[in-house]
Amino acid sequence: MDDYRGRLTKDGIRIHEDADFAGMHAAGKLAAQILDNIAPLVVPGVTTEALDKAIEDQVNAAGATSATIGYKGYKHASCISINHVVCHGIPSAKTLKDGDILNIDVTVIVDGWFGDTSRMYVAGKLPRKAERLIQVTHDALFKGIEAVKPGNTFGDIGHAIQAYVEAHRMSVVRDFCGHGLGRVFHAPPNVLHYGREGSGPVLEEGMFFTIEPMVNLGRPETKVLADDWTAVTRDKSLSAQFEHSIGVTATGCEIFTLSPSGRFHPTYEL
Repeated sequence: MDDYRGRLTKDGIRIHEDADFAGMHAAGKLAAQILDNIAPLVVPGVTTEALDKAIEDQVNAAGATSATIGYKGYKHASCISINHVVCHGIPSAKTLKDGDILNIDVTVIVDGWFGDTSRMYVAGKLPRKAERLIQVTHDALFKGIEAVKPGNTFGDIGHAIQAYVEAHRMSVVRDFCGHGLGRVFHAPPNVLHYGREGSGPVLEEGMFFTIEPMVNLGRPETKVLADDWTAVTRDKSLSAQFEHSIGVTATGCEIFTLSPSGRFHPTYEL
């Protein structure tokens, strides 16, 4: 982007200025608010295309733009990934069943800034094994976020996530990762959710990126279906994902996509 301020590191990672944090907070807050508002609609019998329509309506009502509609030919305002779908599930006429778990991923553009977040939901009663998976995935995200501060590395983030997940006898998906963002949807760096401590680029104040671990109850391998979008677990095991957009500060980080009403975890009402 020609009008971008700040500089690039030797790894091509954008270093943003203090004033840029406000734009990211505004975009992130809208994306998170939309996901808050969707929560009561996630019930057995609803179609994923109805959920997507509700999301698109909210994006439009806010005067924002969906980052995904038209992106590489994609036609929807969200990705909705059910049960063994790892990510990039396409909204459809499929209806949710009692006990289905699903990830809803939304990215909006507000005044040129991208807000990107996803979280887990459950239709009806949450099965015990899915509950464990969701909790570990949620907590793994925050283990990664705890590792974000200047002087640490992206390998420290991945190691924190991987160590936590594998200690619970689950697996981290290798085929997809987090990414830089700001006034663009995807930018350097690739934020891996596994890795070695001390490896990778060094974190600096002003970096903006997503952390979005995908965790499987079974093995980590995935495959992409014939639609060229939907990624599923090869062994058909359940998968979960949580995603926040964050910015590195002088002392740690700020989360741009915090849930305004505390609904980031699907058991918020329990």
